[in-house]
Amino acid sequence: MKKITALFLLCSAISWAQALTVGNEGNNKRASVSEQIGLAKITIDYHRPGVKGREGKIWGTSVAHYGLQDLGFGTSTAAPWRGGANENTTISFSENVKVEGRDLPAGTYGLHFILGETQDTVIFSNRSNSWGSFYYDPKEDALRVTVQHRAMDKSVEWLKYEFIDQTENSATVALMWEKRLIPFKIEADVNAIQLAHFKSELRTKPGFTWQAFVQAANYCLQNNIELDQALAWADEGINARFVGQKNFQTLCTKANVLFKLNRTAEAEKLMDEALPMGQVFELHQYGRQLLAAKNPKKALEVFLYNYKKHPNEFVTNVGAGRGYSANGEFKKSIPYLEAALKQATDDVNRDNLKNMIAQAKQGKDGN
Repeated sequence: MKKITALFLLCSAISWAQALTVGNEGNNKRASVSEQIGLAKITIDYHRPGVKGREGKIWGTSVAHYGLQDLGFGTSTAAPWRGGANENTTISFSENVKVEGRDLPAGTYGLHFILGETQDTVIFSNRSNSWGSFYYDPKEDALRVTVQHRAMDKSVEWLKYEFIDQTENSATVALMWEKRLIPFKIEADVNAIQLAHFKSELRTKPGFTWQAFVQAANYCLQNNIELDQALAWADEGINARFVGQKNFQTLCTKANVLFKLNRTAEAEKLMDEALPMGQVFELHQYGRQLLAAKNPKKALEVFLYNYKKHPNEFVTNVGAGRGYSANGEFKKSIPYLEAALKQATDDVNRDNLKNMIAQAKQGKDGN
């Protein structure tokens, strides 16, 4: 009886010990890597097996087998490789994405690989909480894509995932281990996702300020997308109940959208209304914006209006000098630029002004 009791206690102790959380299981390091494509967050959670002296004996062996195999455990008799160690390697997407050009909804997926001599199949399984690939079921596949792996010059000791070849709208996930790299490209419709978030957030606390509507409209302007929606948001910034305000920023934002829509007369009328509300830097930036839009005559009007409101200040002297120079009136520009040079407090501005003055004296526009 004592032996039975002792055996029971020993087994109970082992059972409890196995239920505890540990760090690296079987010397396989835990790891997680994340990246964002716009607002789309991608996270991969995995364990990192080591090469441990097995160079040349990883791929196509029992370590990382080719094809589908019966691993002798679990319910799967045709299991892919788990792309790591221990539990499922998982990949999560906060937004809908495309993988190798094919749609994949937001969610968390088990990540598996059918390895081959020259190419591999990457599997995204709707089941993400199994142990390894022992319970893999193809009926639970959300997506399969085929990719070409490639050789690396240097061996990677501990398996890792990295994000490479990044652009504003995409990134490539690269599984690297030993001397092999397995890539798959992920793309997100950054602008569509951003606009969807704007539309949702503007119905919550952030939408209780006119600044939020201006921000959303300006995003559309900067990316030249959904200009009708941008105009609606700009209107909300001015007129929304309890929120809208008629000020330089809101009127200027709406005017900029109208300019973009080639409704120039409406835009200019709105800016004429906005000018008296503008602060010195706001008016200066508007003048610079007009210069960039190749409208030097209107820019000069704005710069001189700003100078009249704020005479002989550094910013307004620079503006008047730029405005006259852009219109080819170089002799008139020089006194303003020289006055600004005396007021400049840093070397960058001093050097820029010296260059503009030198250009003006040669009859050249220094803008």
